[in-house]
Amino acid sequence: MDAAHPDQDTDDRDTAQRHAALVERACLRRDGDAVAAVGDILANEVAIALVYNGVSHAVMMASPLDLEDFAIGFSLAEGIVATASELRDIARADHDRGISLDIEIPAARFARLKERRRALTGRTGCGLCGIDSLDEALRPPPRVVGGPKIAAGAIARAMAGLAAGQVLNRESHAVHAAGWAGREGDILLLREDVGRHNAVDKLTGALARQGIDPADGFLAVTSRCSFEIVHKAATAGIAVIASVSAPTDYAVRLAEEAGITLIAFARGQRHSIYSRPERLIP
Repeated sequence: MDAAHPDQDTDDRDTAQRHAALVERACLRRDGDAVAAVGDILANEVAIALVYNGVSHAVMMASPLDLEDFAIGFSLAEGIVATASELRDIARADHDRGISLDIEIPAARFARLKERRRALTGRTGCGLCGIDSLDEALRPPPRVVGGPKIAAGAIARAMAGLAAGQVLNRESHAVHAAGWAGREGDILLLREDVGRHNAVDKLTGALARQGIDPADGFLAVTSRCSFEIVHKAATAGIAVIASVSAPTDYAVRLAEEAGITLIAFARGQRHSIYSRPERLIP
């Protein structure tokens, strides 16, 4: 597969969507004593409202592409539904100030979501949307069993393919990527977003939508590895994570608890293994 175009799911990643995710802005560029007016390509960041059965649940700042995958991945990661099949409909509506995703879920799931929202007071940020207590925020992750055996060379190949496949970041230099790699390290799916968590949600949503077995590959990310990324991977049933940057201590502890192999500082032929090294083939 061509590393520069790793995602064959072209319907959701067509040229129009890529153009919507990038914006050209004028700026003054200084180089020593020289100053020139130039056009610069920036990543577009749009407010995305996730609306369940007519009630707004969260507003996320995200890149405006692959939003069906985002809705699926977010809903699964937040425990709003248990399977992608419970999302009966996802309708996009464009507004002057953002985009709404109107999502239909079963009545029992919606009732549970309303109970979770009832105790909420005002909150800032949206890293842990719809969560009002430490117990809920730091809930134990599902335990991942099985998973692939991965050779060291596959990690290097995946990270190289991940970098090569970042179409939006190549122009904007401001976008994270999450990639799905096969056992040999080929990047089979790739999702980009201004938010690293959003990129993972979009990728896990694509895996669920396409019925891809998470035991057949591993997650590669261009960001640091936080506990949220580990939790999202565990919820999706992903057994191996490779990150280009550092993990947090809590991410390592959570990976151990979830049975996930966590690899970080994956650059070239070098990487560090922080948990469950038995899945790595020397």
